[in-house]
Amino acid sequence: MNGTSAFNPGTPRPALAVKALAVASAVVALDQWTKWLVRQAYLREGDGRTLIPDLLNLCYVRNSGAAWGVLSGWQPFLIVFSLAALALLFWRRHSLLGEIPLRWLVLGLLLGGICGNMIDRVWLRYVVDFIDFHYRQSHFPAFNVADSAICVGVGLFILLQWREERRGK
Repeated sequence: MNGTSAFNPGTPRPALAVKALAVASAVVALDQWTKWLVRQAYLREGDGRTLIPDLLNLCYVRNSGAAWGVLSGWQPFLIVFSLAALALLFWRRHSLLGEIPLRWLVLGLLLGGICGNMIDRVWLRYVVDFIDFHYRQSHFPAFNVADSAICVGVGLFILLQWREERRGK
């Protein structure tokens, strides 16, 4: 391999890594900034405000678990799991992501999302969630920018893999 990308032979691999790190850095910065704003605006857990009645609230939730509060109180395990996921993504990125287009974006979203929540786990001992989608009284679990980045990254990966497989048939 000559160090260039297979989907764009003129783009060297280091340029793709720089793009992924730029996306990850932007996700972490936006995630931490929005969480800081929420902590400044809402001093007590559960405080919040309605943005769109019966649809969207901003709130302050301290999530001591993983997604939807699963593994609540297992911060050391969740930190180790996050570090393992980061290591796996870094060292196995070529075999995991292959040569799919926009793999730098997928990688950046995943790395940024994992790092954003891990920063909270290490420094606060919980993750700040604040986006509350709901329909009337039925609430989806609160989430944050890092969670969104992870979900978009996984969704984009699935979509790009599916598209590449369809092209191969």
